[in-house]
Amino acid sequence: GGHHPVQEGEVFNTQYQALRKLGCGAFATVWLCQDMRRKKHVAVKVLKSRESFAEAAQDEVALLRCVCIMKKKDQAGENIVCLLDDFRMIGENGFHILLLRVLQFWCLVFEVLGPSLQCLIGSYAAQGLPLPFVKKSLQQVLAGLHFLHKRCRIIHADIKPENILLYGCDKSLQRLLPSAFNCDQRTDLKLKGPGGDPGNRLEESDLMTIEVKIADLGSACWTYKPFSKEIQTQPYRALEVLLGLDYGTPADIWSTGCLAFEMATGECLFDPQPGKYFSRDDDHVARIIELLGRIPPQIALSWNKSTKFFSRPGALLRISKLSPRSLHSILADRHQWTKDEVTPFTAFLLPALQYSPQRRATAAQCLQHAWLS
Repeated sequence: GGHHPVQEGEVFNTQYQALRKLGCGAFATVWLCQDMRRKKHVAVKVLKSRESFAEAAQDEVALLRCVCIMKKKDQAGENIVCLLDDFRMIGENGFHILLLRVLQFWCLVFEVLGPSLQCLIGSYAAQGLPLPFVKKSLQQVLAGLHFLHKRCRIIHADIKPENILLYGCDKSLQRLLPSAFNCDQRTDLKLKGPGGDPGNRLEESDLMTIEVKIADLGSACWTYKPFSKEIQTQPYRALEVLLGLDYGTPADIWSTGCLAFEMATGECLFDPQPGKYFSRDDDHVARIIELLGRIPPQIALSWNKSTKFFSRPGALLRISKLSPRSLHSILADRHQWTKDEVTPFTAFLLPALQYSPQRRATAAQCLQHAWLS
């Protein structure tokens, strides 16, 4: 893969000095850097250099630049992470006798934000976040999506807790979430155990000073030019994507519905697992049907993968025994919500989980919903 070994203290592009690694993923490494020209800290995302990544890097830069232009033009979009700069860095991939392969690493420079929403959900674990904070954060996520969908014509394609970053005007984040800054997103929940670590919890008044921004446009695409059939992280994957149908901006709304449930309860709405005779996708479709009811034949059988899941309209191929459960009963019985809490929340959530993308609520419609205000 030829990865440039950035060292702490190294200066790249004569402007950014690497201080420490903030995280790394399959496609990139993120460094906390000192911007010596602007005299402030920035986050520099160094994209891996393999030829197969080069095109994706170019797409990500184009999408982020579009967001920047529209932000300036509209004075809006403050809930999307901001690209400050981008440049290419040359790295060497070792000698092969006299042949030196020179690689280019694309570097994206962003404002520094706090940890992800995943870390916060992890520290509240089984009980979910306080509802006033859930509503406020969802308003910001939906406002960001409305801006991406309508003004930029961009589908984010990977809305999930790890891609929603927290930031606070004061120091409450740094003071109260020290472990969150190096929170490993996947082990966080397991380490804390049920109930989370109360020492890490914020007072509600502190929590309400925290804002959120949508980050990571690495999987995003234009509404008029989807790049890939497979988008989204499995638990947040919209039904139409699972079924191999065309998708658009409504796919982001489905993920946001899953996100809302997870923030409010501390558990995944759909957490599919493979079994001995069925795949994770089979289980995912089954869980969706258990919660939201039968998929209408015109959706279920309108696509090329129909034989992959269904033997006939409404009948799954590999999973015969379904245990229907309503959103209402999950919230009331398992999470002990009162009727006054359950009814408005389900009224907000169900339109975001409509099977038909054309009939699913838009970001603007979700924002108008009484439960949010």
